[in-house]
Amino acid sequence: MLGASMSDVVHVGTAGLVGEIMDMDGDKASIQVYEETSGLKPGEPVVCLGEPLSVELGPGIIEQFYDGIQRPLELIEKAAKSPYISRGISVPAIDHAKKWKFEPRVKVGDTVEAGDVLGVVQETVVVEHRILVPVGMKGTVKSVNGGDHTVLDVVAVLDDDGVKHEVTMLQRWPVRKPRPVSKRLAPNVPMTTGQRVVDTFFPVALGGTACVPGPFGSGKTVIQHQFAKWAQAQIVVYVGCGERGNEMTDVLLEFPELDDPQTGQPLMKRTTLIANTSNMPVAAREASVYTAITIAEYYRDMGYSVALMADSTSRWAEALREMSGRLEEMPGEEGYPAYLGTRLASFYERAGRCVVLGREGREGSITVIGAVSPPGGDLSEPVTQNTLRVTKVFWGLDANLAYQRHFPAINWLNSYSLYTDRLDVYWNEKFDDEWSGLRVEAMSLLEKEAQLNEIVRLVGIDALSRDERMVMETAKSLREDFLHQNAFHEIDTYASMEKQFKMLRMIVRFHHLGLDALHRGAPMNELFNLPVREQIARMRYLEESQISQIDKLEDTMKQQINGIVPVGGEGNVA
Repeated sequence: MLGASMSDVVHVGTAGLVGEIMDMDGDKASIQVYEETSGLKPGEPVVCLGEPLSVELGPGIIEQFYDGIQRPLELIEKAAKSPYISRGISVPAIDHAKKWKFEPRVKVGDTVEAGDVLGVVQETVVVEHRILVPVGMKGTVKSVNGGDHTVLDVVAVLDDDGVKHEVTMLQRWPVRKPRPVSKRLAPNVPMTTGQRVVDTFFPVALGGTACVPGPFGSGKTVIQHQFAKWAQAQIVVYVGCGERGNEMTDVLLEFPELDDPQTGQPLMKRTTLIANTSNMPVAAREASVYTAITIAEYYRDMGYSVALMADSTSRWAEALREMSGRLEEMPGEEGYPAYLGTRLASFYERAGRCVVLGREGREGSITVIGAVSPPGGDLSEPVTQNTLRVTKVFWGLDANLAYQRHFPAINWLNSYSLYTDRLDVYWNEKFDDEWSGLRVEAMSLLEKEAQLNEIVRLVGIDALSRDERMVMETAKSLREDFLHQNAFHEIDTYASMEKQFKMLRMIVRFHHLGLDALHRGAPMNELFNLPVREQIARMRYLEESQISQIDKLEDTMKQQINGIVPVGGEGNVA
């Protein structure tokens, strides 16, 4: 292996199996092969390609279904005439024969630099693919060729002080090397998801990072599907790194059937799927997250906001552990390699909101949401703990909530978001400085309920004061009427921020008015059973065009509360 380098791609054996050099000792190399290695014999040739593992970037990525090293599974099935991936089969990641209509955005004589838009291609009905000047190139446009072209055709020629650069619509980029940006921006703009427990209590910023750990059956995959459909993102990259094959099959079958609420088109029209399921080679699983993040960076550089869903990084870490063991490296905690935290950080740090390359000053972002599958739901295990060190949002899924059919099963007492303070500033401007106060008060009521539940379990609910009973009743309303959300209900599956604000304000307002009525002698049972309580519970089923009805509830609520205050109570509710 003289002349080879670390991370170079090689073809192994007469079948030409794809592999990557992981370790070198003199002229000997340790290679991870991304395909089944049974049948390999000593003496078979190994050919080094002289370049690191890279992906093809260009029109045709959206709607594709790739494996962990960007092999297009549908095209492989057609080439192999079999649903099984044949060993050594080589199919371009992007169709090199398909022609795309290239519309120039520059003219001869223009000066361009890396990241500038040379032209556009309509990749799908909803995605305009921008052909950028490749990183490291600049110059004066000598020619630009509009019309129908394949990704290998030259669409522009640049002259950089006598050096000519021929630009095609196809680029290659090493997956383990982050693509450069012009400037990083602060995470102070929210990425709304339409999920109330997330947007209100544990929000994620545009370009932020979040982890969703939870035991089997707690709803990790459903949450990621909800984010993919409803999150404020223009491009979705969904990577299944080690999950069960049937889960990725569900994604593949469901996404084309899901209507994109942003465009009315199938969700796949702005989505690309990358799968390395548990029955596929372990080595390629380790590469899958880098393949996904590189594709996400490519669309971010066009100025899009990209949501990357990784399901699940625990299986990815298990691939690291297996490869580390084969390399006979010193193991760390629970057998994982000592560099597990570094690898996780190198993946998540490629998220962010930034000004991309190019003179236009376009903004793009990548928001990474990684699911974690701790064995037995044990959050103290290494993958979860190392993930929490580098991500800013923790949505802790609770098996008990899932068993109670409370979804999303995000435990509001354990979860947190480090973006809350910055995003409170944003939402306070939108909602007249009421947002942060409502959120903090609602969370304090939920925390008080948890404390009072301990007393109730010991001595019964009759030991609580009237004010404490009011806290319990309001917290119950928060849990059942606000935090609980049905992903399969046509209306309840999504709630705009205005609807979330009005719902939360109404519940907190009921708490204030109820406390005041109790202090003036109102019967507790009558207060808790007022007809308006049913209307509050049904706020979640109001369509977005009907949310103005929530404002009218307050007058109804005041009238009903005043109606149960005994004669001699100190005035009516104001």
